[in-house]
Amino acid sequence: MAVELDVFVGNTTIMDEEVYQLWLDGYTVNDAVKVRMEGGVLEEFEASADVLLSDTMDQYRTFQMCERLLHSPAKLANQLLFQIPPHRQAILIERYYAFDDAFVREVLGKKLSKGTKKDLDDISAKTSVTLKSCRRQHWVQFIGCDGFDNFKRVFKVVEELKGPLVENIRQHFLLSDKLARDYAAIVFFANNRFETGKRKLQYLTFQDFAFCAGQLINSWTIGAVDNMVEDMDVDLDKEFLQELKELKILITDKDLLDQHKSLVCTALRGKTKAFNEMEANFKNLSRGLVNIAAKLTNTKDVRDFFIDLVEKFIEPCRSDRWTASDMRLYLTHYTNSAHILDTFKHQVVWDRYMGVIKSCIFKMYHD
Repeated sequence: MAVELDVFVGNTTIMDEEVYQLWLDGYTVNDAVKVRMEGGVLEEFEASADVLLSDTMDQYRTFQMCERLLHSPAKLANQLLFQIPPHRQAILIERYYAFDDAFVREVLGKKLSKGTKKDLDDISAKTSVTLKSCRRQHWVQFIGCDGFDNFKRVFKVVEELKGPLVENIRQHFLLSDKLARDYAAIVFFANNRFETGKRKLQYLTFQDFAFCAGQLINSWTIGAVDNMVEDMDVDLDKEFLQELKELKILITDKDLLDQHKSLVCTALRGKTKAFNEMEANFKNLSRGLVNIAAKLTNTKDVRDFFIDLVEKFIEPCRSDRWTASDMRLYLTHYTNSAHILDTFKHQVVWDRYMGVIKSCIFKMYHD
């Protein structure tokens, strides 16, 4: 019996985005087939289960062969084995390096030991992210681990480069600006080991911390004053941290403290329902913010930066039922009023410090 076949020959590598995501998420071939069947793909293409299985296996093989190129994304554009259009290459790269916010939030700032399988098992169960996906995402926080190399490559590449961290990540890994900034935040947190796991910080999302990391990178790192040094966007500017000690005069000089309070309260009177609380707590709140600044030369206090912001400023304001608008109004006048103090001579350091403090508190204060 004669059999008729329709044959199509082409050199463009066919990749189904849905199957690619299933592969990234750690689904086995059989599980991926089930998901595709439940999605109605058999009816859509009038295909048999065997054809669907064969197609899924073929695409999984292709993804596995492409993975080594995705480790160095620039190679994907220059290789000849897979004919992949540029827009499809961008999708493959972006999705490969994408991470689950819930997973990253769980491990942010931590440095786990080599034996991390149980840790990943626990995180997988807690975040509902598959173990394979956790392993793919398991990267810079665990510097020194041998078994999970995927994202550690990012850290290894950027730590040897001069220039802006975000731009280096974006150029070398061909990522979108948003994803490059998220990676820069995680590199920054891993390097400085900020405490993010305490119960009082659990309400904050990864994106909250990523925003704050961006503020710190742009204003408090060495790169904020010199854009062509090594580790410029990873290490905090030690000279600036030393200069922050000069701000203590705002709370140790009684006359200056009283003047500052008077200026702020005059500007706030009649503009907020929380005025009485702001006036009563001014000195405690000011001491909290200035003491955070003065202690940042100590590694432990750098690590506790976010917990200190919550305990010494955000929680007291929240207990007095400040709204987000109250917070913005108070910090704006608190910052600006320091410029009117005749004997206060550290305005440049003050603005560099308070610019970040204001931005971070605004982001962290969920009223």
